[in-house]
Amino acid sequence: MRRRTLLPLVGSASVLGVRFGVDAEGMADGTTLSSAPIEVTGDWAGSLPRSALTVVSRMREVSLAGVRLLSDRQPGALRVENRTSGPPHIWLHFDGTPIAWIVVDIGPRDWSKLAYQFGHELGHVLANSWGPDAKPRNPCQWLEEALVESFSIRGLGLLADSWERDPPFPGNAAFGAAIRGYREDLLTRYRAVAADQGADRGMVAWFAAQRAALETNGAVGGPARGAMPAVVGELEGDPAALDGLCALNRWPGRTGVAMEEYLRLWKKSCADLGVSQRLPIRVRKLLLG
Repeated sequence: MRRRTLLPLVGSASVLGVRFGVDAEGMADGTTLSSAPIEVTGDWAGSLPRSALTVVSRMREVSLAGVRLLSDRQPGALRVENRTSGPPHIWLHFDGTPIAWIVVDIGPRDWSKLAYQFGHELGHVLANSWGPDAKPRNPCQWLEEALVESFSIRGLGLLADSWERDPPFPGNAAFGAAIRGYREDLLTRYRAVAADQGADRGMVAWFAAQRAALETNGAVGGPARGAMPAVVGELEGDPAALDGLCALNRWPGRTGVAMEEYLRLWKKSCADLGVSQRLPIRVRKLLLG
């Protein structure tokens, strides 16, 4: 998902009546990514903004449940804007407000797609990629994209379970199956690419073969698609390791450093924050052996 850096627009279709105080660094006193107020704005066409807010709030809740949010770069608020064209992305803005501005592109009441797009961009926010310095950089942007895409796919499974147990809209428990089907369709497509790229025969060999392409094309729709099934498996196989996502990109070079250095800096960042180092360790083993 590409991200653009522009000055923000003004105006909103539906705003939570919540005031929040934040300092210049973007940290709210006592506010974390899981508790930051959410504002919905933009053109929702046939969707009620309040219903969209319900969906993204539930997706955030299930995706971040149990994840320790210890980053020192958490936003004070989230803004979710729907646009009628263009890819979903984080709107990077320079006005100094600590708002993580997520842009989505969905049709009327397309809640599965909304949850998926929001979950991916929420993953970028969790990975500290929402501030004005978060412009994507090769050679390791592909890994961040793979991690946050997998974070969203994992979240869709949790959302389906939650929706069936406690539907956010009355009498709508059956929609949980639609969310689960949407998730499975994504995984089916990624598994096909992984098979074509030979990832199912070993990720170390896959990375060695794909490394040059990955380092020049960090988009989630690029060669990184072949890594998705394995990375989803890593996140779902060790949920406690998800804490490590909040330690990403807390160094000046961000994703603009070589893979070996990126993994070293990520592990050190985990230690600095006091979160589990298991995820960077597992990713290193997955890709480098």
